[in-house]
This record gives sequence, C-alpha cells and structure tokens, in this order.
Amino acid sequence: MVKKFNGMYSPGMETLNRIFKVESTTQLVIVFIVFGITGSLSMLLSRPLLVLLGVSPDMMHGVVYWPIRILGMLLVYQVILVAIGALFGQFAYFWRIEKRILSRIGINLESPVNQADG
Repeated sequence: MVKKFNGMYSPGMETLNRIFKVESTTQLVIVFIVFGITGSLSMLLSRPLLVLLGVSPDMMHGVVYWPIRILGMLLVYQVILVAIGALFGQFAYFWRIEKRILSRIGINLESPVNQADG
C-alpha cells in the first residue's frame, strides 16, 4: 500500500530523504540546488584558476590538460561545496559530506579522542 505524503502519493520522497539523510523535503530541495550550483560553478572557476597557475590547453596536449583540468574541478568543487552550502544555511550537512569524501581519500579531519599510549 502506498502512503500519502503531504496529500500526494509519493513514496519516492521518503526514500530520497533517507538516502540523502535529510530531515525534510525542503532540505532535500536545498541540497539538490546546492549540488547543482556547486557543479556548475566548479566548472566555470577551474579554467581561470588553471590559467592563473600557467596551465592552458594551448600549452599542452589534451591528454595531459584534461586530467589536470578535471583534478582542478574536483579540488574547486570541494571548497565551493561547503561555501555554497553555508550560504544556504546547510553548513553542517555539507561539512559532514566533505569529511566523508576526504576520509575516503585518506584525509581524516576528526581529532583523535582519548588515545592511549600503549
């Protein structure tokens, strides 16, 4: 049986809220907006940043340039994600996501608590 959600049949929204670990549909919409803005902005800002660093497609072959550009986009994305999330009042949510992403690549921002010496 399908449950009613805000007067409409929408079991998918409950699933999305659970997957994204948000408390409300409004927060889910904000999260989607932040992800959209961040992705677009990281693409726009990565090229001028690389030019500032002296990397341009005119200087090198595309096989070298594009992996560098993609890496630049990923780095810019990480910073912008938290910043745009904070502008939308969701700093804690996106900081939690950022810590999870960084921990997957081996950077742990959690401070060790009560470490024993042996």
